[in-house]
Amino acid sequence: MDKLVITHRAALRAKYGAAALVKIDAALKALITADKRRGVDTQVLAVDLASAMKPFSAAAVPARPDAKSLKTAIDAIARARQPHYFVLLGGPDLLPMVPLKNPAHGGELGDADAVVPSDLPYACEGAYSTDPNRFLGPTRVVGRLPDLPGATKPDLLLQLIRAAARHQGLPRDAFADSFGLSAEVWQASTRLSLTNTFGHADRMHLSPPEGPRWTKADLAPRMHFINCHGAEDMPEYYGQRGEDYPVSLRSTLLRDRVTAGTVVAAECCYGAQLFDPDQADGAWPMALRYLADGACAFLGSTTIAYGPSEGNGSADLLCQYFLQRVLAGASLGRALLEARQKFAGERTHLDPMDLKTLAQFYLLGDPSLQPVAGAAHALARTKAFKKAFASIEDRGVRGLRRERLEREGRNLARSLPRLLPTEEAPAKAVVDAVKPMLKDSGIDPARCEPISYRIAGAPGHRTIHLYKGWVERKLLALIATEQDGRLLHVRRMHAR
Repeated sequence: MDKLVITHRAALRAKYGAAALVKIDAALKALITADKRRGVDTQVLAVDLASAMKPFSAAAVPARPDAKSLKTAIDAIARARQPHYFVLLGGPDLLPMVPLKNPAHGGELGDADAVVPSDLPYACEGAYSTDPNRFLGPTRVVGRLPDLPGATKPDLLLQLIRAAARHQGLPRDAFADSFGLSAEVWQASTRLSLTNTFGHADRMHLSPPEGPRWTKADLAPRMHFINCHGAEDMPEYYGQRGEDYPVSLRSTLLRDRVTAGTVVAAECCYGAQLFDPDQADGAWPMALRYLADGACAFLGSTTIAYGPSEGNGSADLLCQYFLQRVLAGASLGRALLEARQKFAGERTHLDPMDLKTLAQFYLLGDPSLQPVAGAAHALARTKAFKKAFASIEDRGVRGLRRERLEREGRNLARSLPRLLPTEEAPAKAVVDAVKPMLKDSGIDPARCEPISYRIAGAPGHRTIHLYKGWVERKLLALIATEQDGRLLHVRRMHAR
């Protein structure tokens, strides 16, 4: 089985009514037919039906779905079928996200997110847990086709299923241009991200002075990279100049301006949060507005995200790795899996901000879609090759890739150290070095008690001390790494 669409029929029926299920089933049937033409064998599996779950020796997910039951069901299915793609059908009110504990939370001046709603655990082999340390080595390709929170009709869900069925990959040249949008204060970081991804930053826009009324020509490129502020339950992103935070992008202004097949990576805090439009005077969440207007994928965060003002780190890296893999011809889901593995694998350990970053970014879109069509090699175009492999070539090569990615993920899960909370105070040498850095950053050291972690499995005695404070109405953090009583490394991160 290449692709499994995970549904919860009772939740769909409760939200939309029995008649809507007939329309959803018809749309999924059309998707299965379209996938077959693309060389993808797709099946729909209702995890709330005991008859559907019996072959996997697993219990059905309850009528009111919960993350633990859903995770347990997906694990059982993955062990038995090993599908190349998992598609979660619907938003978190239909198929819940796992509420992971936020390692950056705590303290009077701390990160306000007590938990990080996450799809990462569904991409990992570890059993259900709310500890993000348990999910450092993703091995599965997972994406979510969302619906609209609070809706009583499945119009958006049907639209996205049908769009996935119609999708066709395009040549690499169709993705040559990009729309890059940055808060002015982060332009150095964004310029580096754009250059790393596209080879240049010629199309970078700054807020202020630009936005939010972008023209269709402005938004025409099929690759969008956004490094702005976001806010909880808000349909807008924001720029920054000093203490001025003008609107840089507004979801209501995207209508009829997005090119079909656009791929978006947004670093913003709450950049891909899904909320009921009634909470925002009828305005849709940014991610859903993008998808409704033609984007095929949106990568974003469920909560407060982090990155530096200059250089790259955390959210910058995960977003650019994802876009780089899309440009290289990966499917959307594989692009995220490879981005997650690269992000985690480049580090000796994940500090609290990196651990949160890995958990909070997720994919909205059918993970099997391949925006950049692969260029066949000369042998593959011959009659003999086509006759030998017929329709199984893509499936066979894809299987080899999955073997490699599974091995890589398991190695990460086994080898990366874990963060364990500790009451151990920073050494005097660390305190003396960090205090002036806090002052230079605009944080009063007297009001900034660190949150500390011991890195279990690291050589020697290594701890991390997380200092946080509010500067110009935005959260700023210094992460100091201590090794055997001395300051080993420090970095400064800004809430996006």
